[in-house]
Amino acid sequence: MASSNFRSVTRLHGLGLTPGKLRGLQRISNPNGTLTMVATDQNSSMISMMKDAFKKKGSEREPTYEEVVEAKIHLASALAPHCSAILVDAYYGYWNSIATYSIPPQTGVLVRVERSGGDKSKVGAPLGAVEPGWSVEKIKNCGADAVKLLAPFEPTELESAEHQFKLIETIYEECKKHDILMLLEPVAFPFGGEKKDSPSFLERKAETVIESAKYLSRYCDVYKAEFPGHLKDGEATLRENCKKLTAACVKPWVLLSAGVDFPDYKKQVEIAMACGASGVLGGRAFWKEYFLQDTFEGRDQFAKTECVERVRTIHDIVVKTASPWWATYGLDMQQFKSLRAAEKWHARYQGTGAGSTSGAKVDTGY
Repeated sequence: MASSNFRSVTRLHGLGLTPGKLRGLQRISNPNGTLTMVATDQNSSMISMMKDAFKKKGSEREPTYEEVVEAKIHLASALAPHCSAILVDAYYGYWNSIATYSIPPQTGVLVRVERSGGDKSKVGAPLGAVEPGWSVEKIKNCGADAVKLLAPFEPTELESAEHQFKLIETIYEECKKHDILMLLEPVAFPFGGEKKDSPSFLERKAETVIESAKYLSRYCDVYKAEFPGHLKDGEATLRENCKKLTAACVKPWVLLSAGVDFPDYKKQVEIAMACGASGVLGGRAFWKEYFLQDTFEGRDQFAKTECVERVRTIHDIVVKTASPWWATYGLDMQQFKSLRAAEKWHARYQGTGAGSTSGAKVDTGY
């Protein structure tokens, strides 16, 4: 290719695709730029499921740290080879899964930064926080490919919205500072005495999902969204909602599963991928019945058969029908092939002399 056909990598910098972030996207994606990701970071949900399983056997107790760790390792070892990336938590999951080779080298790894639970506003809305003893810097230092932040968001609940927005901004800036990819997961929530099945919550949920993307999708690199509606709303309405969500997202978006049964998740995925989503980051829809199995042998069989088959089914839909993440940025593979960095880019990366421990002046070449 003639040098006149080359273009500056500042094209990527202008889109926020710095070396660390671009490499993170490459690591968590399928070769065609779509994303098939599985989540096992749901500590509260897993613990609740394990407690229910113990209760059915006549034992009312909390699972031990070791029991949760083993469940995380087991699910990761079964599912990680079949997805482009896996999302884990820090407390139980990351180091245990890496140390045991439960996540193969070719699978990307995302690590959550938020703590489970947390404070509430006076009307019961979430006020998120970072996991104690954890940080974006630690996630970067321990070799993960991306940071995930769950930040429930409701534009009409003022106190929580301001708090969550500040948390999102802070984590986004930290991810830019450490040049690591960030996935943002805002979810709708009931408040002010509502329940998850309250008509007032159900009626506004699709609007909340779409509107939240307008507020927040620029403060991340990949946006993890709920399905904007309910299957009973009808396919025409749901397709229109998904198209609105795609239009609202400044960054590529992927579909979470929110614990729905797998057949419903499959239908949601089919609609969302056809309307501009770049993939999935699903959790309980893939594996929630794992904890209903009575024995380790039963759980092992369920994980290696049913759970794997579910991931493969969704993967097939994603790679065939999802939009590659780079399409959201107005890029294609031919454009990537033409990009070049100027000489001595490494000295200019993250500021003149950044990372130098010698105190010597760095020659930038300018």
